[in-house]
Amino acid sequence: MSALFGGFPEFIICALTALLHECGHIFCAARLGFECTKVSLMPYGAAAVCDIEGISPADEVRLAISGPLVNLALCVAVAGLWWFYPETYGFTDVIFYANAAMLLINLLPAYPLDGGRIARCAAGKFLKPKAVNIALRVTNVLVVVALILIYFLALKNLSVLAVAGLLLCSAFEKSPPARKINFAAKKKKRGREIRYVILGEDATYRDALRFVDGSRYLVLQIYGDVFLDEISEDELYKRLLENNIYDKIIK
Repeated sequence: MSALFGGFPEFIICALTALLHECGHIFCAARLGFECTKVSLMPYGAAAVCDIEGISPADEVRLAISGPLVNLALCVAVAGLWWFYPETYGFTDVIFYANAAMLLINLLPAYPLDGGRIARCAAGKFLKPKAVNIALRVTNVLVVVALILIYFLALKNLSVLAVAGLLLCSAFEKSPPARKINFAAKKKKRGREIRYVILGEDATYRDALRFVDGSRYLVLQIYGDVFLDEISEDELYKRLLENNIYDKIIK
């Protein structure tokens, strides 16, 4: 709507803000050893589709907070620019407010927003899974009511209603089952250089995946007090299909 009625520059800035937010998730997921397959741009923002089966609560919190941290960093950068060059405010105010809005919305404790994912991980330490799901559904409904009131009483922005609709649907929708990443199904590039990496006997599959870069063929050499095993990239991928990413390579 903004693009159709003369707000095309604002639309571009908001779209880029959403995409940068999702890039934070994607880079964090790759760092943790997980994979994101695509990013979808929707009326309420963007969403990265990631395969995170078996992710630990601590890593899920890191993954959830990575997107808002990108928006926070951009807000700080723009605010710093205003401090040193106040005349740039008129050219960068939309960037600041778009990132501030993205940051605040995603920190709401409602699933599937980042704040809701963090709340789910935190609540999981004290409550049973069923109680956590009920608490999140109730929270979603309360946040939806709050967003609708904000729309009618203060902020006539259709994006607010779009977010409210997303959260309302999420409150009554079952989460789809996670799909295990099949690294072995990836196409191999020809003529790749071999990269040898030495790991200790306590190394996990997650530790090993940090060394996969796609341009070189990985060969792991596992050492304890003595040499224990050598594992090729193909063998590593096959083992991952039968093990959790946090399992030790040498059991």
